[in-house]
Amino acid sequence: MTNPVVKSFWDEPTGSWQYVFHDPDTMKGAVVDPVLDFDPLAGATSTKNAEQILRYVRETGIDLEWILDTHPHADHFSAGPWLKAETGAKTAIGEKVTGVQNLWQGIYNLPDDFPTDGSQWDHLFADGDTFMVGNVPVTVMFSPGHTMASITYVAGDAAFVHDTLMMPDSGSARADFPGGDSGQLYNSISAILALPQDTRIFVGHDYAPDRPAACEVTVAEHRAKNIHWKDNPTKAEYRAVRDARDATLALPKLMLAALQINIRGGRLPPAEDNGRSYLKLPLNYFESR
Repeated sequence: MTNPVVKSFWDEPTGSWQYVFHDPDTMKGAVVDPVLDFDPLAGATSTKNAEQILRYVRETGIDLEWILDTHPHADHFSAGPWLKAETGAKTAIGEKVTGVQNLWQGIYNLPDDFPTDGSQWDHLFADGDTFMVGNVPVTVMFSPGHTMASITYVAGDAAFVHDTLMMPDSGSARADFPGGDSGQLYNSISAILALPQDTRIFVGHDYAPDRPAACEVTVAEHRAKNIHWKDNPTKAEYRAVRDARDATLALPKLMLAALQINIRGGRLPPAEDNGRSYLKLPLNYFESR
């Protein structure tokens, strides 16, 4: 088995980690969860993050094969479509994204002809699917809890878990979005932390400005230090802590826009829509939850 070389990219405004991994022998590679920049004051997007990723890919000589989403994000837009247009790489996400699309179609009052079959991506992965990036074997783990559709990509000795786990001092993802479930999140974390102890865990978020250049923590370190896991909680104990914490959290400011865009496969709404469908959501929807 070949283990991948992993390059991390951090987006400060959203605290998001983005990754490129590649096989050092064949130079085949993949991008995980790239961020499309958004200026809320101007209501404008830009490709600063994606351009940085693309520059690294080209300068390193990586043959990009995949642009991989772990789930539809609620706090940032996806740069997947832009990178696909620039490189021709295939886009992919977990097959359960269709459940998220169906759920949020109703919440957002999206039109009846809005595709909810995941066809916005080139490929939908099922739990247990395997594929190769060069000589690096990749296995897909269904990891629900933060969302209905979350998956983990285990590429060689590297696991890209995105929101399921945070850095050890931050614990784990929230589970209070529609379709989330802290009990399922407990099961997903249990499965991830049952991977070999030296597996490198690459998380999707970190909100502290003074982190090291690489966001890499092993399974063993998470089991020993993660504030939500180091005491070996039962499911009931974990759920009590997670649910209490979620009750204190604000919802992401970008949620209305980001989830609508990301369940479209990262595509912006049609120009004629002009963003009006964002406003169809009752303003008190989340306040009443």
